[in-house]
Amino acid sequence: MEIETRRVHMLGVTSNPSGAWTTQQARNLLMELGERASTFNFLIRDRDGKFARPFDEVFAASGVRIIKTPVRSLRANAFAERFVGTLRRDCLDHLLIYGERHLRTVLAEYERHFNDHCPHQGRSVRPPLHDPREVIDMTARIHRRKTVIGLINEYRRAA
Repeated sequence: MEIETRRVHMLGVTSNPSGAWTTQQARNLLMELGERASTFNFLIRDRDGKFARPFDEVFAASGVRIIKTPVRSLRANAFAERFVGTLRRDCLDHLLIYGERHLRTVLAEYERHFNDHCPHQGRSVRPPLHDPREVIDMTARIHRRKTVIGLINEYRRAA
């Protein structure tokens, strides 16, 4: 999660994460970010063994400083902890996931919903990818759209 914008990046799904898998996901993230990767100053991560030295080296090569959370300090990475709880309450607790492909689909839909529609108090009740140049016609009708396999309703003014 990018703390400034609250934008979330969901990178991969596996039932057996390892250090090599996690390192590859770090490489994938940097490729996805492209030029934007140079704007990041630090990465906050916990002390799980899956985040080995090669994982840290991927980010260090891009000039990103790694900050490890203190032992047994859940509040040290509060943004990530809050997102995981929200994902579980809003989505995963209401579904029976029947495979890796299904989970990828659900997570991709939730990521799009979270980044494009979900308002955040820390961002003046705007979603992470809000474009301030976008003009909203307040007289237009409101349309409802079901998303995340019908679990969540999104409401927008019609263009």
